[in-house]
Amino acid sequence: MTRAGLDLPDTSDFLLTVKDPSGKIIYEGKYGDSPEVIKTSSGSCTVSVLSSEFKVPAFSSPQFGDEQCVVVPSGGVVSVKLLCTQQNCGVKLKIAPEFLTACPNSVLFLKSSQGKLMYGYSEKRTAYFSPGTVSLVMSTSQQEQTLMSRTLLARDMLAISVGAVVPSSPSREGISISIDTSRVWTDASFVVGEGESSGGSSDDAMTIAQARESVGSTEVWVCGYIVGGDLTSASAKYDPPFSSRTNILIGPRSSIIDRSSGMSVSLPAGSVRDALNLVDNPELLGRKVMVRGDIVEAYFGLPGVKNVTEYSFP
Repeated sequence: MTRAGLDLPDTSDFLLTVKDPSGKIIYEGKYGDSPEVIKTSSGSCTVSVLSSEFKVPAFSSPQFGDEQCVVVPSGGVVSVKLLCTQQNCGVKLKIAPEFLTACPNSVLFLKSSQGKLMYGYSEKRTAYFSPGTVSLVMSTSQQEQTLMSRTLLARDMLAISVGAVVPSSPSREGISISIDTSRVWTDASFVVGEGESSGGSSDDAMTIAQARESVGSTEVWVCGYIVGGDLTSASAKYDPPFSSRTNILIGPRSSIIDRSSGMSVSLPAGSVRDALNLVDNPELLGRKVMVRGDIVEAYFGLPGVKNVTEYSFP
């Protein structure tokens, strides 16, 4: 599987937990709702993030996460970069037509110590499990039979083809199993809030961090959250009512209230300004938006996006 083949979650919805040196939780909640600075006493702090809770087997539920231990000096500030990789493993069955012919009354399950999932013959989704032993089980009205078992690690993706020998007589029935891919390491590693996007399309929009490092790029897509407006060379406004229709401030998270973390966006007269200005559309505050334009070194004292020609709401 490639990064493009995964339904990657929005990093703003990741579950962030920060513990102080004593082990006390000082923040627990969505990453997008977290403050820009989390205060703690000096010492070793633990910062962890998960894309979602995962306790029992489930379809289409890849879980991403990371944990870092950082030392906060007295009176100092530490930035934390979390490299999220897939924490669980996945199994996908490819059931051949001859299996349905040979075993019409059988039901297939994928099973682990945490539970099991019935894999319907028309099922196309991937089943996800916690790392450990996963078994393919065939159940009939008379018995339950384990066809194969495999121990999987985090990020392991296993594709199993299930076929059968169509019997010429009832006594010659047999089941065949072949493994197409025993271990495919998913290319799912990414830095929270960053990636490998080029900005060439709305589906590949740059993050704020990428865009700030791509001054001079033209006609590229940038994705961020509308966090404020009424920009001046030294300030921004983060709460309505707003008075300027010509600009907005976008940030990497909806909770940003530090203008230096965001990008200024010039709203040209016309449909773009009508749709995105906060004077007429105050309900857009905190909403994710993608804009297409040119990245400039400075607009109101910040790296910015000018000559915006298109926009969309993911």
